[in-house]
Amino acid sequence: MMMIVPTLFLAIRITWQTRYITSELFHNLAVVFWICANCTWMTTEFFWPQHEWLRYYTAIPFSIGFAFIGWYYLVIVPAAKRKIAEGSTNEEQPAELEHVAVGA
Repeated sequence: MMMIVPTLFLAIRITWQTRYITSELFHNLAVVFWICANCTWMTTEFFWPQHEWLRYYTAIPFSIGFAFIGWYYLVIVPAAKRKIAEGSTNEEQPAELEHVAVGA
């Protein structure tokens, strides 16, 4: 239980440090929410094993994490590929679009 705080602290710190890189930001936000879900699940299983229904609430942060990944791959990456395909040059591209492979 004592590892929850430092684990979350480091995950949030890494997310904050990589906030200017879109792909890293979305993946790290998902990791933060997945760690929150795991910590919630672990705590409820350890302290309240008789209340089995509490563990179903861990689906909320798991879903939020999946939503970040889904939003990134279903909305942001296709939009970046469209912008690249429209003929913008490398000088005109924002930094977060440089990682997207054209034609993949």
